[in-house]
Amino acid sequence: MKLKTDGMILCALFAALTGVGGLIAIPLPFTPVPITLQTFFTFLAGAILGKYLGSLSQLIYLLLGIIGLPVFAKGSSGLGVLLGPTGGYLVGFVPAAFLIGWILEKKEKPPYALIFLAMVVGLLAIYLPGVGWLMWVARMNLVKALFLGALPFLPGDVVKIVVGALIVGRAMRLRKAIRV
Repeated sequence: MKLKTDGMILCALFAALTGVGGLIAIPLPFTPVPITLQTFFTFLAGAILGKYLGSLSQLIYLLLGIIGLPVFAKGSSGLGVLLGPTGGYLVGFVPAAFLIGWILEKKEKPPYALIFLAMVVGLLAIYLPGVGWLMWVARMNLVKALFLGALPFLPGDVVKIVVGALIVGRAMRLRKAIRV
């Protein structure tokens, strides 16, 4: 795979946007998982950049956070964040972007329902390792981890998916121009 300059720029852009999405964080008193816009930019990365560049942008985002740039929620950084209770969600960004891109690459102009479905699959790819890691790190059972690490976020995530699907539906020309 040859990476074009515009693809590199867009990978960097979506890595940066995901980092900015982490700075916009609303802590909830009952859970270690804050509300952020990171998932929104992960959805857009996969849908607009496709499976390879979208997942690469999220991998770059993780690497930037690991080396110490304050791109994780609330400006945090370091490997300790990935090993903490929210690490599974962050790691889930990479397969989420890949799966969204993979689902949408099959159609030249996917209908909004398919974009919505792809983003729901992406959300599951974030929640699965996120809730699983939260259970393990915080020593919770599945029910408690779901109530603290998934259910409070579903309404906001549905809004992010709807808005993201509307944006992506309009931005498919850009996605076509940079597909590798």
